[in-house]
Amino acid sequence: MTSNPDALRARAAAVFDLDARLPAQVFRGLADPAVFCEFDLLLTPVAWPALAALARLHGDRQVDLLVVEADGMAGPALSLSVEATPDDYWAEIGFDSDREALESITIAARTVALTGPSGRWGCWGERDPEVAVVRGFPDEIARQDWHVRYGPCVDAAGALASWLPLVFRGRPIPDAYAAELTANYGAPPRSS
Repeated sequence: MTSNPDALRARAAAVFDLDARLPAQVFRGLADPAVFCEFDLLLTPVAWPALAALARLHGDRQVDLLVVEADGMAGPALSLSVEATPDDYWAEIGFDSDREALESITIAARTVALTGPSGRWGCWGERDPEVAVVRGFPDEIARQDWHVRYGPCVDAAGALASWLPLVFRGRPIPDAYAAELTANYGAPPRSS
């Protein structure tokens, strides 16, 4: 189910800085500790139950996906009901033999932004660092429950220790990159 691309882009722009890229802060206003997942997993049917659950957590009846950056295609936008199935999600984003490979969001997308009409949650994914960042959990219990049900996910420190070293191909992660990612997506400072 597609929707008005301009409206979806505007909704995404209210939640995300569409010009920013990791490790910079891509979220506008969502500041809870981030959960990191693998980018490639985000664009598979396996991710749909997690996305729909996050939308439902905020009373959203749909999940909006905006392709911010892509190879070989204009940045499509689509909206799916939370009642959609993983197969419905795959039908919208996946690849089948009836289409050219670069018509598939799964193959062509470089950067994606997902949110719902509430604007109280978001998932930002980038192919280059191969991570997706999720924010918008109302509390730690909701974050932990979602993490347990829909993992594998890690926090910022976990992403720096496990997934991001693969991106840097055995070279140390630059200190400035690690510091900026931690500052933008790690646990907020505790007040005394």
